[in-house]
Amino acid sequence: MPTHGFHAESDRPWSPETLAEDPHARSDKPDRVRSMFASIAGAYDLNNRLHSFGLDQRWRRALVAACRVQPSDAVLDVACGTGDLTECFARARPASVTGVDFTPPMLDVARVKADRRRPRRRSGEPQPIYAVGDATALEFPDASFDIVSIAFGIRNVGDPERAFSEFRRVLRPGGRLAVLEFATPRNPLVRFGHDLWTRRIMPWTATLISRDRSGAYHYLPRSVATFLDPDALAAAIEQAGFARPRRRMLTFGTCVAHVADVVPAS
Repeated sequence: MPTHGFHAESDRPWSPETLAEDPHARSDKPDRVRSMFASIAGAYDLNNRLHSFGLDQRWRRALVAACRVQPSDAVLDVACGTGDLTECFARARPASVTGVDFTPPMLDVARVKADRRRPRRRSGEPQPIYAVGDATALEFPDASFDIVSIAFGIRNVGDPERAFSEFRRVLRPGGRLAVLEFATPRNPLVRFGHDLWTRRIMPWTATLISRDRSGAYHYLPRSVATFLDPDALAAAIEQAGFARPRRRMLTFGTCVAHVADVVPAS
């Protein structure tokens, strides 16, 4: 696996040393994230299913349902990874679905998944199109899409504010932004169980299953704990030119779905 010059602190993207501080404050965070996802692409879906107890797919379906997809909609799924949310949108039968991610090995898995599903697609269900792309510099014209989504990806972006600005730019009038992100449950008992699982157990079992050497599953809980809470995330979305997001807490506040409409230009 390429180290992208990480040897100054470690031979892997996320070591205990790099995670001792706020990972979001690192100038080389995008490179570390890209290398991390490249190393776990093959086991990514398996770990998601096992360690969310299958709830990750339910959360994605809830986000798609909240978007009220129309047959004429063009959908852009940013940081699409292996294409789980992209495929959820395709099953809602919009006009088109495009997935972009900046880690090619993740897109390779997404394309295989899309090709396997091709014979089973219903009438009106589009075949997703995948491309390498950066959330902070989308290579699409202004007002190209009706829905822009990002699931469990905005905290991995180097500059979330710039990403939200890009999402606003490529959305058409009347478009909507859909963001799904992890959160820390507010109930003390739920939070105790959640923290035990995500901070103590999951990092080791997921690392064992994936044979990961990048530190990805130690980065995950640390990146959630140091990222914007749901209120701050909603405020960042609103500041980028969207209406106050409609919010839905999922599975006792383990994650939160935000859907926000584009504010019409004055």
